[in-house]
Parts: sequence; structure tokens; C-alpha cells
Amino acid sequence: MADYVAAIDQGTTSTRFMIFDHGGNEVAREQMEHEQILPRAGWVEHNPVEIWERTRSVIATGLNRSHLAPSDIAALGITNQRETTVVWNRRTGRPYGNAIVWQDTRTDRIASALEREGKGDIIRARAGLPPATYFAGGKIQWILENVDGARRDAERGEAIFGTVDTWVLWNLTGGVRGGVHVTDVTNASRTMLMDLRTLDWDDELLSFFGIPRAMLPTIRPSNAPEGYGVSPEASPLAGIPISGILGDQHAATVGQVCFSPGEAKNTYGTGNFMLLNTGQELVHSKHGLLTTVAYQFAGEAPVYALEGSIAVTGSAVQWLRDQLHIISNAAESEVLARRVDGSDGVYFVPAFSGLFAPYWRSDARGAIVGLSRFHTDSHIARATLEAICYQSRDVVEAMTKDSGVELAVLKVDGGVTANSLCMQTQADVLGVPVIRPVVAETTALGAAYAAGLAVGFWRDTEELKANWKQDRRWDPQWDRATREAGYADWKRAVERTLNWADVG
Repeated sequence: MADYVAAIDQGTTSTRFMIFDHGGNEVAREQMEHEQILPRAGWVEHNPVEIWERTRSVIATGLNRSHLAPSDIAALGITNQRETTVVWNRRTGRPYGNAIVWQDTRTDRIASALEREGKGDIIRARAGLPPATYFAGGKIQWILENVDGARRDAERGEAIFGTVDTWVLWNLTGGVRGGVHVTDVTNASRTMLMDLRTLDWDDELLSFFGIPRAMLPTIRPSNAPEGYGVSPEASPLAGIPISGILGDQHAATVGQVCFSPGEAKNTYGTGNFMLLNTGQELVHSKHGLLTTVAYQFAGEAPVYALEGSIAVTGSAVQWLRDQLHIISNAAESEVLARRVDGSDGVYFVPAFSGLFAPYWRSDARGAIVGLSRFHTDSHIARATLEAICYQSRDVVEAMTKDSGVELAVLKVDGGVTANSLCMQTQADVLGVPVIRPVVAETTALGAAYAAGLAVGFWRDTEELKANWKQDRRWDPQWDRATREAGYADWKRAVERTLNWADVG
């Protein structure tokens, strides 16, 4: 048996290739960013061809710099930004335009129409999701209605859809020369098109969006012992089985070894995503959370989760860098924020893409409130970090109401966890300890775990649990009165963002 497992982590801002050993330790990493295309307000796009080129590059460079051969790799996993929608021609391999990113809000009228027509409750009951711009179904509909030739080719079986896992897998396995058109249950559960009980595309849901079933990939479990073969023309990993596929937040759940009901993790990336394992029980939220498939290993029943999805957290820090130009890199946000003791009454609600969980308000738009001439860029930086933490508290409050379980500790991962001030603030806002594992990039690790389990590199999930080790812990320092007063003002700030955009 080879000594390592690899993972492709295709995220919202970059693509990573990582290699892990049997202890779950990072052995190698290569990463490249891709362009964020913003054609107009509310639109967010990526170039699928650029993403595929970046994927090939990070694999080749990562192998070269690690001095490892393909024969050293036992299996490959894929994890990806979810909901981002690609439609391409199966004969030519060319996309019908840029990918529509999960943050994009152009489908707000489609989502509003579904609610008006009484279809929203059916989607919630079967797919576990509210009609929202976030999910892939409306994005496919928009492409079919607005891109010349897309519907005609879809009805002919030539235009096919995939989330980014499917696009990368199709290209890795040969593309126009026999590429595999497959997704896994976790990514399929983010489309508004899959029935959570049958784990198959639902014809009535497809009819709501006017989507031909022939466009859609085959749905498979999150790992597969047989794997999918890498094409020699596509990558130096030819011959290595692709045996694991998971949407990024589901992969992080596996990477944080949240295998028991009641265990939760929070991933801090472009957005924040908290998942609570509910086991084989399919729990429908009454407080604004999503019901989703956490993961399904081959030959086993699916494991479900409640999820709180927040659109803008780490990307708010990027906004400080790229639009306001008050920092030159993400790490400077902590330096700038530490120049003041607090935000002094400033609240920043970064509702750039509306508000996701638990509000689901596509009419919301971003706002900074409480400003006076006293305030500086340091206060805005501090309020940005606090916004990440308050939005996570909104989700925790909803999870407690749905599950009846009070959070005792929060496992965290993702790039923002490198910001110690933000993590201390998170502990203060929640009133519980926040714990980061040694391997903070648990998204890639979870994809590697799924792939390695499939081929026997790891025996079982107990072996994975033994790999988890604490790196850093932040204990709350605020008293209850400070915590509750800050949260009450946050809720007032959220109210100021509502009813702003016309989404009728």
C-alpha cells in the first residue's frame, strides 16, 4: 500500500492540492487563486476553464515539490465549493459561459416566484432547502433561459450540468473522451433538485425549474471503493483512483471527525458553515437552518445534518483588502483591529448577497451602522471580525432551538481560524470554548479521509478519530451582560439591512 492520500480542494477563491500521511498530517500543499468575476452588482462568476487549468497546475507542481511519485499516492479525493453551477457541452467540453457562483443573487426573482406559487414548502419537504439564490437549481434555470442554445442543447442531451466537483471529475477522467459525469449525495443535496429520502433527482422538483433530467450527473455515495480512473492526458496522477467526493462543508465535517449525532463543526472560509450531525434522522428545521446529507460512505446509510450557511465572513475581510484598500492582506485585519479595544458601537452586517441562515432574506444588503467622526478604519476592521462571530451566534441559536442541545464547545477550522483575535471574539460572543485542531484545513483532510477509507488506507472512522489533535483553545472572557448587550445591538443592526433590494 502506498504511504499517502491526496486531495483536491477546489474552493471559492483558490484551488489546493494537498497530500496527507496515515496520521492525517499534511505532507505537501500547493495552492493557486483564480479570478473573482463581478460583472454587475449581485453577480459573482468564475471561469470554469481557469479552474480546471489551476487544478492541473497545482497537482503537477505539488507532486514535483514534494518529490513524490504517483505510485506513492493510494487514492485521491475531491472537495469543492458547493452550489456553484457549470453547464458545458459534452461533445466540445466548452462551458456555456462562466460558472455562476453560490454567492450570486441574479436568481432572486426565480426564488421569489417559487414561494409565490406555493412551491417553496414542497422544496423544503423534499430537498430540505428553502427557495434561495444560494442553490444550484435556480442557476441552471437562469442559464437555460438566458444563454443562447443552452436549452436546445440540454434537450438534445448535449448540454450537461455539474457543480464544480463534477466539472473537475469529468475533466480528470477524460473529458470529451469518456469523462465520468457523476456527483455525490452531498453536492446533489445542495441543488433543490434531490429528494433527501430517495437520494435521487426528483421529477416534480425538476419541473419547477424546467430542467431536463438528461442534463444531470449520476448521484453516488461520497466514496467508492472502485474509484474513477484519472486519464493519462489529464494529470500526472493517471492510475490513481478518485475514490472520494464531498462538498467542502461536508468534507470538513468528516475532517473534524464529527461522526456522532450531536457533534458540530464551524468552517471559516469565504463564508461560514456550521454543521450539526443528526445521524440517520432527517430533521427539518423550524428556525431557518438547512437539512442536508452530511456524508454517505459506500454500502452505508446516509448521515444527515442541520446546517447554518452564512454567505459572507472571510470574504468581508477580502472586501476590506480589495475594495476599501485599508489592509493589504488578510493577516493585517487582526493587526488593524487590535489598535482599538472594541468596535465602540460600530456594527457591520456584510449582507452583500442577502442574508443566509437563519434569516434567508435576499432583499437584505450590507450596512455599517453606528458610525461617528470618532471612528476609524480600526473600528471597521474590528466590526468585520465581530460580524463573523455574531453571524455564527445567529446559527448556534437556531441549532439550539431545533435540536434542544446547548453547545458545549465549538470545533473550528478554515483560514480565518489563523486570526486569534477573531477566534477569541467568537468564544466571547458564544460563551463557550472554541477549539482548533492541528490540521486546520480539514476540508481537504476530509476528502482525503473519504478516499482513503474507500480503498482501505484507513480501516474505519475510529482510526480517523485517533488522528484528531487539539492545536489551540480560546476560552470566553466576556461576562454574560456584555455578551447579551452586544448581541442585542447586532440584531438591531441586522434589522437595518432588510427590505433594501427589490426582489419581487
